[in-house]
Amino acid sequence: MQGTILILDAIATNRIMLKVQLSAAYYHVVQTDRMQGLATLVQRVKPDLIITAMNLPDGTAIDVYNALKNSPQSEDVPVLAITGENDNAARLRALDSGVQDVMSHPIDDKLLQARIRSLIRAHAGSDDLPLHATGRTGFGAPGSYGLNESARPFAPLARVALITRRAATSSAWHSALKDALDQPVLFQEKHDALDAGADQAADAYVVEITDDPSRGGLNMLADLRARTSTRNAAVIAVVSPPDASLAAEALDRGAHDVLQSGFCARELALRLRAQLRLKIRSDEMRASVMNGLRAAIVDPMTGLYNRRYAMPHLNRIIEEATLADSNFAVMIADLDHFKKINDRYGHPTGDAVLVEAAMRLRQRLRPCDMIARIGGEEFLIVMPDTDKRAAIRAADRLCRQINAKPFWVRGAGQSIPVTISIGLVVGNPAKTKCSDPEPSASHLIHQADRALYEAKDGGRNKVTLIPPAA
Repeated sequence: MQGTILILDAIATNRIMLKVQLSAAYYHVVQTDRMQGLATLVQRVKPDLIITAMNLPDGTAIDVYNALKNSPQSEDVPVLAITGENDNAARLRALDSGVQDVMSHPIDDKLLQARIRSLIRAHAGSDDLPLHATGRTGFGAPGSYGLNESARPFAPLARVALITRRAATSSAWHSALKDALDQPVLFQEKHDALDAGADQAADAYVVEITDDPSRGGLNMLADLRARTSTRNAAVIAVVSPPDASLAAEALDRGAHDVLQSGFCARELALRLRAQLRLKIRSDEMRASVMNGLRAAIVDPMTGLYNRRYAMPHLNRIIEEATLADSNFAVMIADLDHFKKINDRYGHPTGDAVLVEAAMRLRQRLRPCDMIARIGGEEFLIVMPDTDKRAAIRAADRLCRQINAKPFWVRGAGQSIPVTISIGLVVGNPAKTKCSDPEPSASHLIHQADRALYEAKDGGRNKVTLIPPAA
């Protein structure tokens, strides 16, 4: 089965005809003739899409949409409303209320199937990045935007690119949309694929689809969805002159929405508003997930990597060094007498010293080097492609970076002298003779720890190097 579709229609003939069409496309179809019991039915069948008649015995398509939106279990289920022939006013009312799509009788089967695929695809995509109504993911923290559309309709100044065959067309669309949109929008008028990606990517692209033999508009849709800079933008196709087959192909080529009957400023404004809302929601979901992933591998105080990231990274460096027959350095750096700083000046000052130390150390490392905070005042540094001489020089630089200038911490009332001790091990796994030809990250860290203890026992504020034992 491709998905489950719930049909709401009081007319049995309509339900049967839709069920035949959809079952032939391998959808699981559930039917009902009214809104009564909708919440229970949706919870039981978990539909991927609801297709509803515009008018039901106990409500309308707008009522169906509102009922779904008010329930956390069903707020993401898209609604496709079916209205009477040429009932443009009803279509615009439904779109204005938030209903995802509206089709009018008579329904073209090819276009219906394409719209269903598009809506279910978007629904499945939102499920891949779950964001609960509290604005939190499994990783995230409170305070990010949730799903309440009224809290933030879309960005303060959305960028919308109008891509048409002729400059006069985009100018006319621009003029009409300015009056129809009730939100500030920065319009860009484009005329080909290269022009569309020449400057800052837009939030939404409105693409003219015509029946020209070159199929330029359709090719543009695929191009926009394929590019890294534009693949997350909203894409709306405007088919002119009206052509159900072209509209269906536009949806299958990647358009998020389509105006199948040509340009209509009011309808395009409503669809743009809906797509921009969805884009912001999708952007926030991705940002929430990325922030969660970042929180899982980054120390929140210093901004350095944490142990969870550092250990696999060191293992990768070992593997690469083994294959390339190259050297690498592993250092454990520990701030000297850090407990005395905390005891004398307080933990906030100690935290500020840690942040400053992390910044100083990072400034003296190469972009390819990795530094992580793996303990209270302990840092792990991994330097690939580094021999013994270069590693010692680098470690000495790091020591000087810490001890050359006292730390000035706001609130401490004075400069604080800080020093650091570093334990260093340099290895080339391919040349190491031992029973274990592939030393592990934990073993190398243990060796660097031994070197650190020697540096501490030797008076601190120094670098100690020991040969790798693995």
